[in-house]
Amino acid sequence: MKTETVLPVVADPLKREESHQKGSSMTKKGAYAAISYMASAVLLVMFNKAALSSYSFPSSNVITLFQMLCSCSLLYAMKCWNIISFNTDEQHSISNNPTTLVPFDKLVHTLPLALSYLLYMLVTMESVRTISVPMYTTLRRTTVAFTMIVEYLLTGKKHSLPVIGSIGIIILGAFIAGARDLSFDAYGYAVVFIANICTAIYLASIVRIGKSSGLNSFGLMWCNGIICGPILLFWTSIRGDLQGMLNFPYLSIPGFQVVMLFSCIMAFLINYYVFLNTTLNSALTQTICGNLKDLFTIGLGWVLFGGLPFDLLNVIGQSLGFLGSCMYAYCKLYGK
Repeated sequence: MKTETVLPVVADPLKREESHQKGSSMTKKGAYAAISYMASAVLLVMFNKAALSSYSFPSSNVITLFQMLCSCSLLYAMKCWNIISFNTDEQHSISNNPTTLVPFDKLVHTLPLALSYLLYMLVTMESVRTISVPMYTTLRRTTVAFTMIVEYLLTGKKHSLPVIGSIGIIILGAFIAGARDLSFDAYGYAVVFIANICTAIYLASIVRIGKSSGLNSFGLMWCNGIICGPILLFWTSIRGDLQGMLNFPYLSIPGFQVVMLFSCIMAFLINYYVFLNTTLNSALTQTICGNLKDLFTIGLGWVLFGGLPFDLLNVIGQSLGFLGSCMYAYCKLYGK
């Protein structure tokens, strides 16, 4: 009998739901998922920054498309080699037939999750284009409030007063950090808040659909990829992004190819840890990790790429955001 090595998957969703309703503290596996997400996210930003800025690659959509193709290829290979499974209750791979990797009914069931993910990506890209970086960072950090509301509406999850207080500190720090840039742009602000809502819906959908679909993190990633991949391929084709990629002068340069390779690997890891962190912990925890990750990204980006002037209000705001994130982590670790 062939022995299978299975990578970590999400625990039983019913037991997980009971533990969250009781307000249990974060498990060691949950802490591992959160830390791994932040580490892979910081590295992904660095590699994407290198491709888009250092090599001046013309399209972020094409990078996202490559990341999806790489993710689906890795998932397909690991599934066929019995390294991973796609179902929470699957112990051994039954068939290597690509048509039975995920049943069609489960694919349809995850369609809202995939579409919310695609909408989240497109709206986020538009929000970056419309307003300045300081205000983008400020307004995006209010996602924690949207996530808490959407999480309650979709899953009925409530949070303690210490958790709500830590979120308030994070939001206050975000607005202090962006206080120097208060130019009002109604369209830009609206797009960012829509991006916040899309992010909150996407993260809450991971928990809701993940529990009801019977798929683990790898299965949900596979469904996301095969649904969103063709749509993004069509979108990049009609926009002319693919033609621009073919004319890119550094396409055959080994340095650029290495950057793209690691970007795709980090994107695969970050997608896995987003699903794992959200389902093991909560959508709100995932959002807090995203905020905390931004602080390390800013510091590492300043060291590697420079161009970030010193601003006292920004430092105070970032420090408050870090304090609020640490308070939230303390509440989760000790079940406050």
